[in-house]
Amino acid sequence: MSGPAAGTAVAATTTDVVSLGESMVTFLPSQPGRLADVPSFGRGIGGAESNVACALAAAGHRAAWVGRVGADGFGDHLVETIASYGVDTSAVRRDPVRPTGIYFRTATDRGTDTHEVAYYRAGSAASAMSPANVPYEELFAGRILHLSGITAALSGDCLELMRELTAARPGRPLVSFDVNHRPHLWRGGDADASVLLELARRADLVFVGEDEAEEAWGIVGAEAIRAAVPEPSVLVVKRGSAGATVFAPGLRPGPRSSNAGGAEYGGAEGAAADATGPDTVTHVPALHVDVVAAVGAGDAFAAGFLSATLRGLPVRDRARHGHLMAAAVLTVPGDLTEPPARDHTDRLVALDDDAWGTLRLGPGWTAADRASEEVRTP
Repeated sequence: MSGPAAGTAVAATTTDVVSLGESMVTFLPSQPGRLADVPSFGRGIGGAESNVACALAAAGHRAAWVGRVGADGFGDHLVETIASYGVDTSAVRRDPVRPTGIYFRTATDRGTDTHEVAYYRAGSAASAMSPANVPYEELFAGRILHLSGITAALSGDCLELMRELTAARPGRPLVSFDVNHRPHLWRGGDADASVLLELARRADLVFVGEDEAEEAWGIVGAEAIRAAVPEPSVLVVKRGSAGATVFAPGLRPGPRSSNAGGAEYGGAEGAAADATGPDTVTHVPALHVDVVAAVGAGDAFAAGFLSATLRGLPVRDRARHGHLMAAAVLTVPGDLTEPPARDHTDRLVALDDDAWGTLRLGPGWTAADRASEEVRTP
């Protein structure tokens, strides 16, 4: 029988966020240049959903990652590395037949014509995830279940699983969905566009890039995206260097006034419960960042936004935490980094609009004892 059994009780929540998806071993070039010319590669890990779990755990939240890896050395490396960030990996399943996915990439920005990625993930262990073989009790044990459109592209079984997890049912946790449109992963045709729109409309909290929406759906502008995705209680439209626009019915735009515990805003559960009345539309400018590598920023933004959502912060602060978490990753070479201390980010989030607009962050800014070095005029 596929899916959770009817009437299945949801375990008492002990986890903040459960994230499901494929993580792969990534090989990073030792120098710039074409893949054909790079002489050697360093080993790392990559995966949108596991990146979010690692960032949240490093920020002090109780995070779990659920996935499927091969019974091989690369699978060992993935599970051990993700666990080293403090992520619960106890629900990860090992596939005795299929391998762990791997990929190679160049050092250049993904947005440039010279960027290359070579994936070796077809037939991977993760592509075999289905409603019949995932641990539903663990998936539904958190306050938030974080998913992305990448999983839906891996196989027909993975798409069926995503539809099961986003289906409305009693006791379902708040579902966070990052569109993560990856055209090269889909099996041809226009199915990716309709599937991603379908899944986004079934979620409670959605992250989508303005460029993704135009590419996948032919929709231009934040207001038009909201019109196409009206169901989620919170919609975050990422606009690159222009910042982020958040549509959130019933959530005050900020700044926050009281109740550090977050009960005033209902925490993660409140994000779904507030889906009544007209939208509050909040635009939060991006930061000036001295970029080292433009990889992993979207996952980091989602982690920062989810972290602030769990704390019950107002919507402006949620987006600012997203920008700051993204800035932490943008100023290091890889997809993951140690996030700044919470009191450090809270001080930056509390800046007035003028001070926020003149904040510029570069390598090393996340060290709290270097706070005096972090504000410079752009």
